[in-house]
Amino acid sequence: MSLALIAGIAGTLLLLAYLLYALINAEKF
Repeated sequence: MSLALIAGIAGTLLLLAYLLYALINAEKF
């Protein structure tokens, strides 16, 4: 695995986690 691929996967996971967190917080209000 290249470093760029690992960084891309990590960035995508962080983005998905942030979106999921935002959806959960939006449902509380």
